Formats: sequence, structure tokens, C-alpha cells
Amino acid sequence: MVNTKPASRLSNPQMFLPSSADGWLPYWQLFVATTALFNTIQNFFTLKLTQRIYTQQVTPLHARTFAIWTLTSAVVRFYAAYNIHVKAVYDITLFTYLIAFAHFSSEYFIFRSAKLDIPLLSPFVVSVASMIWMFMQYDYYVQQ
Repeated sequence: MVNTKPASRLSNPQMFLPSSADGWLPYWQLFVATTALFNTIQNFFTLKLTQRIYTQQVTPLHARTFAIWTLTSAVVRFYAAYNIHVKAVYDITLFTYLIAFAHFSSEYFIFRSAKLDIPLLSPFVVSVASMIWMFMQYDYYVQQ
């Protein structure tokens, strides 16, 4: 008897998506995590996009450090996409957005090392929108 399950999984990519019964937030986590993976990869190979955020010199070391930080956030957010009801996962994911917001805010407002432009506004908008969404939906997703 031939096992056809692996082939059927590959023919149905929706099996890899979070449950639609959990609303849009898990899909958002998956989207943000995927874009973070792109950002991670580009930081390992080029400084071009990261230099668009910062006003001061971006070194290869800085870019690689930023890549690891972004990858860590992506892993947490990927995990949240599939485990959105686990309180610890939800809380840690919420903190990844708070940390991102704090980082980019401090670079702009305190250290003056970032320029207010689309490349900086993007993480601001994503982190703020995600924090608001997650705070507003906390009781829905987290079973205490």
C-alpha cells in the first residue's frame, strides 16, 4: 500500500497556513515573520536597505547583528502564528513589537541616528499597529 499523504500535503499549501478559525492575527504574524526573514537575508548580504534607515555609517557587523535580532523576532512571530492562544507565546510576541518600537524610536528621537522616511516609518507602523491589535484582542486569544 502506498502512502499518499505527503504528496497530498504538497498539493494543498493551505495546510501550512494557520487555522482560519483563529481570525486574522495569526496570518498577520505569519506575514510579518516572512517579511522579517527577507530583511534577515538582505542584512547578511548587503547594507543597502539598512543604510536607508540610519543617518550614520552602517557596518557589516551592525547589519549582521541586526539580521540576528530580526531573525529572532521572526522565529517568535512564526511560532505565534501557529500558537496564538498560548499566553507565554502571545506575551513574548507582543514584547518583540515593543522592543522594535523602542529601538527605532530611540534611534530617531534619542540618538538621532535614523532619518524619518519610509524605511523607518515601516517598522513604526508595523510595531504600533501590531501592539494595538494584540492589546485589543488579548482576551480573545489568550485563555487565562
